[in-house]
Amino acid sequence: MRSTRTFLAAAAAVALALSLPATASAGEEPPILQEWSSQLGAPFSIALDGTRVYVADGATGTIGQLQPDGQIAPLIAGIPGLTGLAIRGASMAWASSVEDGSTEPPVILESGLNIRGPKGTVTYADLHAYEVANNPDAGNAYGITDPNPCVVEATGGAPLSYTGLIDAHAYNVASWKGEWLVADAGANAVMRVTDSGQVSTLAVLPPVPVTLTAESAGMLGLPACAAGDTYYVEPVPAGITVGSGGVIYVTTLPGFPGETASQGALWQVGTDGSATQIVSGLSGPTSAAVKGRDVYVAELFGAGVTQVTGGTASPFAALNGAVSVAVASNGTVWAATMDLSGGPGTLVSIAKGKVHVNAALVR
Repeated sequence: MRSTRTFLAAAAAVALALSLPATASAGEEPPILQEWSSQLGAPFSIALDGTRVYVADGATGTIGQLQPDGQIAPLIAGIPGLTGLAIRGASMAWASSVEDGSTEPPVILESGLNIRGPKGTVTYADLHAYEVANNPDAGNAYGITDPNPCVVEATGGAPLSYTGLIDAHAYNVASWKGEWLVADAGANAVMRVTDSGQVSTLAVLPPVPVTLTAESAGMLGLPACAAGDTYYVEPVPAGITVGSGGVIYVTTLPGFPGETASQGALWQVGTDGSATQIVSGLSGPTSAAVKGRDVYVAELFGAGVTQVTGGTASPFAALNGAVSVAVASNGTVWAATMDLSGGPGTLVSIAKGKVHVNAALVR
């Protein structure tokens, strides 16, 4: 996808609303949703270290740590294009992408993963340079690969399909087997990054087939007779999380006109590069977290936080504008929202019982 920020900017404004999670089963005490902060702009990522809660706010370029009084204590500031954040022991990694917004579509100037080791030294893995040199999704064909003859005639034989473009956009990050995984929303791939900054491709997500309607054809500048043709959409990986045994889960939000439609999906990615779809029909799934058999997905344009268990998706917490999610070892789910109309974002916990936050700063 040419720009994840274009995806966010093109969406209709989302009104912020907080609701209790789905009703618990009879005899069970329902979890409690508690709002901790409303001083965030674009909380693209949440990272947990025990009872320490960290937030990457892309609006301010700040990585902060939640305090018990709801304040977000800044730890690292001034990060242009900040997106994803992950923690592994005394190490921390954050993704960032900087683009030239004066062009249409915007041009990515730099994109990479910043890895801070236990001694505070930061190593930069240049994902943009890797994309230029390797273009992992060059073998993917997007667009209409088998067009209706009337479409070919109406477009004068103009190309209706294309292969993967040079377009890195590091988004979310996860720790995996002593390394880091990056969901690259521009490269349409999951990148594997070592602590020393070496980059390789773990998996390329497959194109998403969408049947065109007259409306979506018009949005693409195609004639009405393109309705019924299959358009292969860029998958746009955004959320990434690792479960027990190193199992990798990725969410995708297809880059396509009408992106707020329910075309997103959750995938399981194998070390051999395979990608198996677990559920589809998600609306803007920008983040994922896992505990045991349960995968929690933040749907920016959907029902809020969705719980996926055994291939079945069900509502977990109604949280409009949910953009990021994380789950603690004790089962507490943390989620953050953003208001695409420019209002404040929030950070909430969803848990049974009292939630404790560690105030000690780790800089």
